[in-house]
Amino acid sequence: MQFEALKIFCDVVRLASFSRGATENGVSQSTASQAVHNLEDRLGAKLIDRSKRPLKPTPHGKVYYEGCLELVERYQEVERRVRALGREDRIEGVVRVAAIYSVGLGHLTGHIAAFRARHPLADCRLECMHPSEVVERVRDGEADLGIVSFPKKWPGLDVVPWRDEEMVLAVPPGHPLADPAGVAAGRLDGARFVHYDRELPIRRAIDRHLKRRGVQVEPGLEFDSIENIKRAVEVGAGAAILPRATLDREVASGSLVAVPLADHPLVRPLAIIHRGEATLGLAGARFLRALRDEDEAGERPGLPDPAASPPVNGAARHENGRVPRDGRAPVSKKS
Repeated sequence: MQFEALKIFCDVVRLASFSRGATENGVSQSTASQAVHNLEDRLGAKLIDRSKRPLKPTPHGKVYYEGCLELVERYQEVERRVRALGREDRIEGVVRVAAIYSVGLGHLTGHIAAFRARHPLADCRLECMHPSEVVERVRDGEADLGIVSFPKKWPGLDVVPWRDEEMVLAVPPGHPLADPAGVAAGRLDGARFVHYDRELPIRRAIDRHLKRRGVQVEPGLEFDSIENIKRAVEVGAGAAILPRATLDREVASGSLVAVPLADHPLVRPLAIIHRGEATLGLAGARFLRALRDEDEAGERPGLPDPAASPPVNGAARHENGRVPRDGRAPVSKKS
């Protein structure tokens, strides 16, 4: 049995199309159809239900696909490793990364550019999404690596601490709390706040932090996105506690002031999650090592302005497009 036939079958199932599966393997549609037909004859079972569109594997086909996919991926990875021996510039493969929005278009853009320059035959594809989706993508094998904040233990996933980010109070210039020297916890009591959505880990961490210090703030708008929170703060909807690294552009332009939490420091821990280094492949392992080396060095590659660059591979999207809990539409311009 030829390896090529197994790969064609896997691609036809994955793409739900004989024509797309054929194109993926550089063969004609009739060749792809014949390859699958030969497999069916050999096994004595139908593998693909051709009566449905898009194509669906039969129960036999689903079992065969799940087993063959792992074989195909392992075979391809072995070939890539052999070709790359002693040659970093020969590393091949695609690294699929899922990240929370505020990290994906900030920290990772420079890393991906540096990775592509160092390994021209490899690629890194980034998707930005809601934190719970990041975990699901990695757990389901749809992403090789995930970047999350305030990590916890998830069954079946390895959690690699990555970096800690200082949290600061974000306010517009002229705000009573806009003191570059810092603000004490007591001064936040009663302040009007723009918050993260209640279901996000970062919101729960901020709430716990304030409660321990006997601080009660006046809740206002709630968003799933740091970008929407920043826009709301800019127009005077309230103050917000945000990672300092996400405010670089606004502080530089003068639209926001980053105020240190003087007597009550708070950090946002970031972590890398994956299903075990054995599942990453050579390209994924190299990208993970690059991220961890950056953590140990305490620096990161120069990052382009996210506003001036298109999303990586066109895949990045908003964490969640829901309207704030007060029922009003986001106050910010589209970001």
